[in-house]
Amino acid sequence: MTDTVNPETAAPGGTATPNAAGASPLFDAERRATELAILDALRSVVDPEIGMNVVELALIKQVLLGKDESEVKMILTTPFCPYAGSMIQQVKEAAESVVDHPVKVTILAERWDPRDAGLMW
Repeated sequence: MTDTVNPETAAPGGTATPNAAGASPLFDAERRATELAILDALRSVVDPEIGMNVVELALIKQVLLGKDESEVKMILTTPFCPYAGSMIQQVKEAAESVVDHPVKVTILAERWDPRDAGLMW
């Protein structure tokens, strides 16, 4: 099911509000602010071999916010990264400094492409 915006219930300025059927808004500014705050916190996690943070390196692939638990999906620069354990713990701690609940860090099997480094969210 796709969320739709009812023009009669849309808030001024173009932000969506729940429609008459009770569907969620298409854009939740508070949720997006939390996602961006987590990304800002993750900039403190630096890959010690490369000297760039995990956001600049495009290692963070997704931030999923939940009420009781959130998840950060990330990749590593190499499958056998010697700093993987330390970086995962730092990502977890940095994200948890923003939200008031546990954060799970999931490592994806996707390969890192250095050409993606420097592209910001």
